[in-house]
Amino acid sequence: MADDRLPPLPLDRMTDAQRVAAGSFAELRGTAVFGPFVPLLRSPELMTLTAALGEYLRFRSALGPRLRELAILVTSREWTQQYEWDVHARAALTAGLSTELVGAIASGRRPEGMGEDEASLYDLCLEMHRKKTVTDAVYARAVERLGEQAVVDAVAICGYYTLLAMVMNMAQTPLPEGRAPALTPLPDNRGR
Repeated sequence: MADDRLPPLPLDRMTDAQRVAAGSFAELRGTAVFGPFVPLLRSPELMTLTAALGEYLRFRSALGPRLRELAILVTSREWTQQYEWDVHARAALTAGLSTELVGAIASGRRPEGMGEDEASLYDLCLEMHRKKTVTDAVYARAVERLGEQAVVDAVAICGYYTLLAMVMNMAQTPLPEGRAPALTPLPDNRGR
């Protein structure tokens, strides 16, 4: 496994702005800086703003936990982001996604047996990632099943988790101790 390019900063090596950002993060999240926020702490204002956006998208968006996690998994898979996948595959199962659905996404296959809400969200997210746009049919189906706000929030979740994936892929953020990579590169070189 590659070396972590931007490992955690010891308190005595942090700038004043980094200490303030780390303290604000701990207050907001109830935990020390972790995962994607470790490399983001090199830009403390960016980390603070990113964490605030994440609070809404992960915990208060118009999508319920099951669909939020589905959108995050599609994004993690497209970027082959191991840390993000590790955290969110477990969260997805807890939120009610099936083991088969999670496994299909991990292997780069369209899951079978999805509900209408899951299928419309999956198609929306996958088109955004792969085509950089959404066809009228996919958009209309997603709005019909999920509503306009949920569609906007879903695309924002894809963008947000793409940002985190890009940062962690660049930084070579390692998995938590004792965790093994679950994703292999996609066959057409999407997602590294």
